[in-house]
Amino acid sequence: MEALNSNEQRELQTRMERKQIKDFMTVYSRLIQNCFESCVNDFTSKTLASREHGCVMRCVDKHQKAAERVQLRFSEQNAALMQSGQIPGQ
Repeated sequence: MEALNSNEQRELQTRMERKQIKDFMTVYSRLIQNCFESCVNDFTSKTLASREHGCVMRCVDKHQKAAERVQLRFSEQNAALMQSGQIPGQ
């Protein structure tokens, strides 16, 4: 990023932020779709049945724990690369 002037750095930062937001929204939408399709099957009421509610809560919790685990492993790998001097992209 040092080779970029300040305007280019701001533009790159803005694009990166937009990409992160888009990626987050994609993951969030997939989570909602997955849990809805897996758990909700009674459309005779405006509210979720208790078993549907429980299923949705377990589904979201499962996905959240999986995402946390992936993030932890990524951080561990990144730290190991930084310690060994092997910085990705260089």
